[in-house]
Amino acid sequence: MKLLKPSWVNHNGKPIFSVDIHPDGTKFATGGQGEDSGKVVIWNMAPVLREEDEKNENIPKLLCQMDNHLACVNCVRWSNNGLYLASGGDDKLVMVWKRAAFIGPSTVFGSSSKLANVEQWRCVMILRNHTGDVMDVAWSPHDVWLASCSVDNTIAIWNARKFPEIVMTLKGHTGLVKGLTWDPVGKYIASQADDHSLKVWRTMDWQLETNITKPFSECGGTTHVLRLSWSPDGQYLVSAHAMNNSGPTAQIIERDGWKTNMDFVGHRKAVTVVKFNPKIFKKKQKNGSTPKPSCPYCCCAVGSKDRSLSVWLTSLKRPLVVIHDLFDKSIMDITWTLNGLGLLVCSMDGTVAFLDFSQDELGDPLNEEEKNAIHQNIYGKSLAIMMGSQLSSTIIENPEMLKYQQERQGNQNPNGAQASGPENQTPKLTNVLNGESLEDIRKNLLKKQVETRTADGRRRITPLCICTCIQTVNSIGMKSNLLLTSASKIEPMKALDSRFTERSKATPGVTSVPLTIGITPLDRVKDSSSVKEPKGKDETSSDSEDKIVVKSMTKRKGEMEGAEVVEKRKKGRPRKDAKMMPISQPFPQTPVSLEKEPSRLTTPVALLKLPTPSIQKSFSTQVSTDGVTYLEVENEVSVVSGSRLSQLKWSREGREWDTLLPSRIIIATGSSDVVAVACEDRTLSVFTACGRRLIPSIMLPAPMSALHCSGHFVMALTASATLSVWDVQKQTALVKNESLNPILSGTEATVSQSFLTRQGVAVVSLSNGKTYCFNSSLETWNLIADKQDSLVQCTDFRSCVSSQDALGSMGPLALTQGRNLSAGRLASRLSSTPHHLQQGMTLAFLEKQLASALILLSASEYRHWLLIYARFLVNEGYELRLRELCQDLLGPVHKSSSSSWETTVLGLRKRDLLTEVLPVIGQNLRFQRLFTEYQDQLELLRLK
Repeated sequence: MKLLKPSWVNHNGKPIFSVDIHPDGTKFATGGQGEDSGKVVIWNMAPVLREEDEKNENIPKLLCQMDNHLACVNCVRWSNNGLYLASGGDDKLVMVWKRAAFIGPSTVFGSSSKLANVEQWRCVMILRNHTGDVMDVAWSPHDVWLASCSVDNTIAIWNARKFPEIVMTLKGHTGLVKGLTWDPVGKYIASQADDHSLKVWRTMDWQLETNITKPFSECGGTTHVLRLSWSPDGQYLVSAHAMNNSGPTAQIIERDGWKTNMDFVGHRKAVTVVKFNPKIFKKKQKNGSTPKPSCPYCCCAVGSKDRSLSVWLTSLKRPLVVIHDLFDKSIMDITWTLNGLGLLVCSMDGTVAFLDFSQDELGDPLNEEEKNAIHQNIYGKSLAIMMGSQLSSTIIENPEMLKYQQERQGNQNPNGAQASGPENQTPKLTNVLNGESLEDIRKNLLKKQVETRTADGRRRITPLCICTCIQTVNSIGMKSNLLLTSASKIEPMKALDSRFTERSKATPGVTSVPLTIGITPLDRVKDSSSVKEPKGKDETSSDSEDKIVVKSMTKRKGEMEGAEVVEKRKKGRPRKDAKMMPISQPFPQTPVSLEKEPSRLTTPVALLKLPTPSIQKSFSTQVSTDGVTYLEVENEVSVVSGSRLSQLKWSREGREWDTLLPSRIIIATGSSDVVAVACEDRTLSVFTACGRRLIPSIMLPAPMSALHCSGHFVMALTASATLSVWDVQKQTALVKNESLNPILSGTEATVSQSFLTRQGVAVVSLSNGKTYCFNSSLETWNLIADKQDSLVQCTDFRSCVSSQDALGSMGPLALTQGRNLSAGRLASRLSSTPHHLQQGMTLAFLEKQLASALILLSASEYRHWLLIYARFLVNEGYELRLRELCQDLLGPVHKSSSSSWETTVLGLRKRDLLTEVLPVIGQNLRFQRLFTEYQDQLELLRLK
C-alpha cells in the first residue's frame, strides 16, 4: 500500500467537506468552503495516480472551479453515468452540474489569470425544497432518483430524469439528517440523523421500513456528518457514530431482519464516515497453484473524528490497515476508485490523502458475471439488468438507444436474465443506461491498477502506523460457504492496535462487540424482493424495477459548523418520543364512497365523501417555512368538567408557545405567518405565528379531510368534498364552500393530493392524473394538468428552450405537471405525428401553459412560458398571433378613457415583457417589419 498527500489539492486552507471520484476514474470533485462562498472544484486524477504527470507542467491539475453556492458546500456526488455532478450546501440548495461544450478556457472569478478552467461545467438545475442546510446528496442506482437530506429533518427524493420534479419528501426524523445511502438492489434508501436513529425507507411506496435506535441510544455529542454505507452485495448496511459498551463503533446492520449484532470497534472517537469498496473480492491465487473455490468478501473504509482511517476486509478478524494522525482534523468523506484499488479521503483541515492498494493486499475483484451470479443467488435476479417497467414511461433520449430498443422489441427475456414468474412478463429488459451499454461502461473504467511508486523523500510516504496485523487475504483459509465470515464462529476481536486497547476491552461475557462481520450463506432463502409486489403508480417502483449496475456510487456529505452550533439548533425540537406524522403522505383513511350523482343539477354535495385522518393520541409535524418550525399535538392532556382538553405546541429556533383547545385535534399545519388547527368537533382555529388567536373558531360543514396554509391564506377541504379558502389577514373568503362535484362526478377518482399556492390558489389533484385549481374570480374549476393529455405526449418545443429557462420554470404549475413537461420536450424523437399536426399540438399546449400560469397567479412561470411561446411563434412563422401578443404587451400608445388595457400582468410590467420578447423576434428576418414597428413604438413611449 502506498500513501500520498497531494498538497496541490486544497481550498486555499479552507475546509474540504466532501470528495468523490468520477466513475471513469479520470477526475474527482471536492466540495467545501471558498473565500466568501461555497466552492466546488473538479481536479485531474492523473497527477494523483502518476508522479510523472504531477511533475509535468503541461498536464493541468485543476480542471474547473465553481463558486455558485452562496454558502459552504457539504457534499458532492457524481451520477453513476458520470454525466452530472450534484452538490448540496448551507445555502439550502442542491445544484446539478453538467459539462458544457468547450468554449475556450475561462478564468476562475477573482483569481489570477493563471487559474484557467480547462473544462467548462455549468449549473443546469437548481433544486429548491429544503428549508435548512443540505447535508448530503446521493444518486440512486441507474440515476433514477437523486436524494438530498437537510438539517430541516427531511429527505427529498427528486426525479432525476425530470428535474425539478420532486417525487416525495420523507419526514420522520426529529433531528438533523446528515447521511444517505441507497441500497444497491434498489429497494431501500437509508438515512441517519442526530436524533439517534437510522431509518430505512422503501422505494416502492416511500414508507418507513424500519427505525433503528438501539446502537445509537448511548451516543453523546454530534458529528459534522453521518455518512453511512451499503455493501455492494446489498446484504449489509454500516452506520456512522454508534456506541457499544461506551466506546465508538460503526454499527453493522443485516438486511435480513435488520439485526444489529455486529460492529466495527476500535476508533477512539466517533465514526464520521463509512464507505464500502464498490467491488466484491475473492482470495488472490498464488502463481502456479490450482485455483481453489474461495468465499467472496467485501472491503470497507472507516473514518473518524480521531483523525485516523481504518480499512477492513470482511474475511479478516482485524483491520487490514490503520493509519493514525492522517490529518490534523476530523475525516469528512471517503471515495473509492471504481476498480476498487484506490481510495481518496478528505478532512476538515482542508487536505486530501490518496491510498493505493495492490491486488495482493485486497484480493481479486470479481468480474461482472461473478458479481451478478452472487446477486442472482441472493435476490433471485441479476442486478445488472434494469427492469423495463422502470423505463416504460421514460422517453429515450439517445437515437442510438432508440435503435437498440427497437432491435430488442419482442425479446421478453434476454440472455442472462433468469427471471421467473411475473418478472419475465415485464416489458423489454434492457442493459443500456443513458445510451451507454454496460460493456461500454466497463471498458471506460480504469483498465489497470495504479502504478507502483517509490518514495521520493518529499511527499510520498509510507504510513508509520500500519497495524502489525496486516495480512494478505491468502493467509486466511475460508471453510464455510459464507459471503463474509460468520461472527458466531470467531471470538470477539481485539482493538485496531495497541493504542486502542483501553477502549475496546469489553466486560467479561459481553460478546456484542466483535469486529468481524457475518453474512448469511449464498444459498439462503431468496430475498423478499423476489416476492410478487404490486407495482406502484407513476413514480413508485417495486424492487424488480430498479437494480444496481456495477457501480453504485452513493456517497455522503460534510458540514462545517462546530458541535456547539448544532446543539443550539436542537432547541425547541419535539420530544424524542413524539411521533412524526408525514403530512405529505395520505393519512390512515376511511373508505372513500363516491356515489353516482342523480341527473338533476341540485345534487346534494354530501353524496361525495373524502377520507379523513384518524385521530391520534399525539403527533408532530414540521412546517415548511423560512425557519425550522414544529407543531406538536397532545390530545386529551386533561379532562375539565367533562371537556377533553388538547394541547398544541409551536416551536421555531428556540422560540415556542402553546395553547389549549376543548376538543381533540385532527390536523395541525401552518405557514411562516399563521397556524391552523382542525378539531374533532368540526371547528377550525387560526393563530398568528406568535400564538395569538386571529378569528373565533370557524364552524365547518363536515369533518376536515385536508388543511393547508400558505402566507396568510388558509385552505380547508372537508369530508363532504367542499373547498374553502380564506385570507385571514383581510378576513375575507376567497372560496366559499365550493363543491368538488364538477371535477369528481362521473369518475371513480378521489383526491390524491392538494395544496395551496403562495398566492392563495387552491390546487387539487385526483387519482386519475388530472389536476384542477379553483378560480375565485371566474368561480370555476380549471384543468391545469392531465397526465394522460395527448397534447403533452406529442409536443415538441425543445428548440424554444434556452439554458436560462430552467430556473424560471419552478412554481405551482411545474409542481403539478413536471413529469409530462420533460416528456413533451423529447416526444418528437419517438412520435410519428406529422409535422403540421405536431406543430398545432405544440401551439395549443403552450397557450394552455400560459393560461394555466395566469390562473395560478404564478408570475415567474407566466414569464417563462411567455418567452417559450414567443420563440415558438417566431420559429414557426405565426405572424398573426405574434402581432396580437405584441399589441397586448404594448397597449395603447395614446391614453384613452375607453381603454380597458392593464399595464401589468401578475405584477410584471407588460412593456418590460415586450422588451424581452423583441430580441426573440429579431432573430427571424421574416419579421423585420414587425420588429421595427414595435421597437419604434416602445422607444416613442419611453421618450414620452
